[in-house]
Amino acid sequence: QVQVVESGGGSVQAGGSLRLSCAASGVTFSWGYCMGWFRLAPGKGRGGVARIYTADGSPYYADSVKGRFTVTQDKARNTVYRQMNNLKPEDTAMYYCAAGRWCRAGTILEPDFTYWGQGTQVTVSS
Repeated sequence: QVQVVESGGGSVQAGGSLRLSCAASGVTFSWGYCMGWFRLAPGKGRGGVARIYTADGSPYYADSVKGRFTVTQDKARNTVYRQMNNLKPEDTAMYYCAAGRWCRAGTILEPDFTYWGQGTQVTVSS
């Protein structure tokens, strides 16, 4: 059974940094999984911000986080990390990690992901 667990959320001031972790069990990264990050902000729908294809480590970033967020992976631990730098108040959201069997080119969409974590809150104050 596949499980996805996020950790590392918290509160930070604008301009600060946080690193989120997402540990997946029941998968083997070398087979190739799409590990994505989504966020749900107050008053907005849930949207994708970044993802990584575990077979080759290729990332994708939404325009809103490009240049500030970096996704990496540790295949031995079946864990992906998202480093968030220069955080802004508009980054405040519940962040969810999700796993899917393949990555869609050039975008990140919820229907492509089957397994979801419980979410971790990130709050950025101005």
